This record gives sequence, structure tokens and C-alpha cells, in this order.
Amino acid sequence: MAEQAKIRILQTIRQGKVGGGETHVLDLVKELDKDRFESVILSFTDGPMVDKLKADGFKTYVVHTEKPFNYKVWKDVKKILTDEKIDLIHAHGTRANSNTFYPAGQLKIPIVYTVHGWSFHPDQQPVVKLIRTLSERFLVKVASQTICVSESNFREGKSKFPMHDTKVIVNGINQVKFNPDRDYKDIRAEFGISADEILVSYIARITAQKEPLTFLKAIAKIPAEVKVKFLIVGDGDLKAQMLELAEKLELGPRVIFENFRDDIPAILNGTDIFCLPSLWEGLPIALLEAMAMRKAIIATAIDGTRDLIINRKNGLLIPISNPDELAKAILLLLSDAQLRKTLGLEAGALVKASFNIETMTRKVEATYLDVLAARK
Repeated sequence: MAEQAKIRILQTIRQGKVGGGETHVLDLVKELDKDRFESVILSFTDGPMVDKLKADGFKTYVVHTEKPFNYKVWKDVKKILTDEKIDLIHAHGTRANSNTFYPAGQLKIPIVYTVHGWSFHPDQQPVVKLIRTLSERFLVKVASQTICVSESNFREGKSKFPMHDTKVIVNGINQVKFNPDRDYKDIRAEFGISADEILVSYIARITAQKEPLTFLKAIAKIPAEVKVKFLIVGDGDLKAQMLELAEKLELGPRVIFENFRDDIPAILNGTDIFCLPSLWEGLPIALLEAMAMRKAIIATAIDGTRDLIINRKNGLLIPISNPDELAKAILLLLSDAQLRKTLGLEAGALVKASFNIETMTRKVEATYLDVLAARK
């Protein structure tokens, strides 16, 4: 009996920089059943995530564009689809779908569209928000199947346009990699953080979405005599502005800036408090990772995050763009070791029970098979 050919999936991602959606793709392709599925990666910019995928042995293409709906790249995308004999496209995010749907339609290749948070947001100008909403409506319509990574994202989409063939598959993380009971290298020693200092970490792309400047303004409100250090890990278009503001606010040695690192479990292991003051989220991978490591969480009360955090049960929720409330939440956790421990234990228990990479991947695999079966 002849061996059955593997199903070839083009996993398309917005960028090669490290972000939640990109981490999701990296975890997914590693976990997919290699006997049944073969992943080829297409990123629309280069960067460390692309390098990591290549190092892990995945065939990876970069077709450079930082724009959605860029018809100039469609020819290159079509060539990849043809050359690689792709059976199905899994588009992760707006840019990935908008830059692959046209050649996919020409070649009659189905698309699974994962929404890692909608491209329309509450803080946008009305005209921008309308254009983004209409774009998302179109992208959902051209996809054979849409996946939302959180219930709140699904409800928000459904309130604005028809959500045919849509399901919720929550993000999962690798609980072997993010296991608080394992031994990790001592990052506190690396950064010169003493045993009596509390470490507050912010691990994210340094972009407007993640409110990095609000985080620095909150730090400036923490009294200088408090024994605390702040570790900021990430890169992005606001990094220079963040460094400039830190200098202006005279935050000095209390704040440690690091570029992207691939030892995030070790960093979280050495962390006491994790902050994510985002303006919007899908279902934030960075937050799930910190929760898995049983860290006390401070995050904004936004869709996606509220699917994970119940205020004062497994984390603290604060309003968006509010340095005063963020500083108050940090001070509360700095002063209460028992509260930090309780919140961390509750956060870890939730992730262990409900946000597993294996469960997520099996559901994605079933989705691929259903979509392909419907085409026959």
C-alpha cells in the first residue's frame, strides 16, 4: 500500500519579529503531526523569528511588505504556492490573509484564517476603524474557516459582521518549556538583582499596542527607596522613544533594557511580577507564559486579557493608559508577598488546566482536515 502524501500547509505570518502571533506559529508547527502535515512558512518581513524557524529545519520564505492588501506581492506568493504544491493556507493575522487570499483564490487553495486580535481597535479614528472593520469582514468572508483565539474576539467580530464558518480555539502554550518546577539559569545574578529586590518584568514588542511609555511613567511614580528592579525585554518601533523617556524620567539603574531573548522561561522564573498594560489583545501568549510560570500578573482590563484574568483572583486588572493605577497595582504587589504568591498559584492552575499546546494543535489539525474534506 502506497504511503499517503503529507498535507502541505503554508503557514503565513505578518512579520519575522518576535510577537505573540509569531510565537504561536512557532509552537504550532513544532507540535503538528509530522507524519500527516508538512509546514512551509511565509513571513512578510525578516527577523529573529524567521531565523529560529529556519534553525529548526522549516522551509521558510520572506516576501517583504509592511502593508496589507499589497497586490505587488501576489505574484511572488502565487509562485510559492505553486512551487511548494500547497494544499491549504493557514493565515495568521490580517496582513497574512490580505496578502495571500487573491493567489489562493486563483489556485483554488482554501484558507484557514486565525484572528490574533482584530485589526480594528477602540483607540482608532472612526474612518480608520470603519476601513479596518470592512477589511476584516471581507477577510472572514474569503476564508474557508476562521479561528478566533478568544471568546471575546469572537463576540466582538460577530457584533460587527457575519461570522460564517468560525470557531474558537484558544491559544495553548508548551507546558514542558514553561514549567515553574524545572531548574533554570539564574538571570537575577546575570542582571545584578539582589535577593531582597523584587523584579518586575515587561516582555513584549515595544509598540503602541503594548503601551511601553505608560509603563515607564508608572515606574517613575514608584518611590526611589523601594527595593525593586524593572526588566524590559523586547524590540519595536517605540524602543528609541522608550529609552529617551527613561532617561528624561531619570529612572537610571532601576530599569534594565534587553533586546529580544530566547530564554524567556528563565527570565520569567526569576521574575516576581509580570506587567502587560496593552491597549488590545487577542489572547496574549506572553501573558499565558507568565501565568504558566505562576507569576503575579498586572494587566489591562481589555478583551482577550479578561478571558484569562479575574481581578484579585489570579491577577490584577487596571484601566488602559493609566500610569497612576498601574503604579498603585505595582506598589500593592510589592508590599504583599502573600498576595503575589496566591495570584501566581491561581494563574498557574488555570493555564495548566485549560491552555495546553497539544489540545490546541489537535483542534487545528481537525480543522485542516475538515476544510480539505469539504473541498472534495
